[in-house]
Amino acid sequence: MHNIKTSLLNTLDPLQFAYRPNRSTDDAISSTLHLALTHFENKDSYVRMLFIDFSSAFNTIIPQQLINKLNLLGLNTSLCNWILDFLTGRSQSVRVGRNTSSTTTLSTGAPQGCVLSPLLFTLLTHDCTAKFSSNHIKLADETTVVGLISNNDKTPYREEVAQLAE
Repeated sequence: MHNIKTSLLNTLDPLQFAYRPNRSTDDAISSTLHLALTHFENKDSYVRMLFIDFSSAFNTIIPQQLINKLNLLGLNTSLCNWILDFLTGRSQSVRVGRNTSSTTTLSTGAPQGCVLSPLLFTLLTHDCTAKFSSNHIKLADETTVVGLISNNDKTPYREEVAQLAE
């Protein structure tokens, strides 16, 4: 994790608050409120916010897609290969009391409880940034799209939401 962070953390969107040192949900809330309240000072303006909670976000990581993005970010090839090996072909079983399920092999997602999983999800979604200056996206497994609407023009906000859905 240290090698990944030292190589890539500076390339993350400054509006990415989750899983980053010296950042918190309080920072994300303060930033969002500041954007909205500042925008309200303009005539004929309002704000739309869309709140999204990705269900089982870390389970949705497709290793090869993550590796492709990490390669584009310039992460060391050896480290990319290690991450790919780490995420693919993992054995998993469930134990309840004395009973253990049969073993299954997983090749998607990141291991539950692994400290690396949130960072990997953040890197997978690092390129999910606002395309319009009137919008802001705060992304983690909980995401907020903030649309600063002026003169009743909702087009950029609607396009941003459509692109995020895609």
